Amino acid sequence: MAKRGGFPGGIPGNMNNLMKQAQKMQKQMEENQKALEEKEFTASAGGGAVEVTISGKKEVTKIKLSEEVVDPDDIEMLEDLIMAATNEALRKVEEETASVMSKLTGGLGGFGF
Repeated sequence: MAKRGGFPGGIPGNMNNLMKQAQKMQKQMEENQKALEEKEFTASAGGGAVEVTISGKKEVTKIKLSEEVVDPDDIEMLEDLIMAATNEALRKVEEETASVMSKLTGGLGGFGF
């Protein structure tokens, strides 16, 4: 029979403290998520000819094109450069998100982070 306040099977711990820790972690996650959403991530392609800025909400907020990259006879190249810069900016968002969550969880896995 488990002791009062403990876990079945004799695992030590205080459920109340665990709940407080979980609530604290959830609040920190929400604060970090809000901070990430307010950040902007910029990436470029074609040696800086195309620059894409994305918010932490993964929304494109700005696209900057240099004049020399706008060639009506080669639209496909421009499309590829925009796609490459956008994907790189999205990768930066994901990398930052993973880094922040890893610091918060102390490297714990298996919680869907």
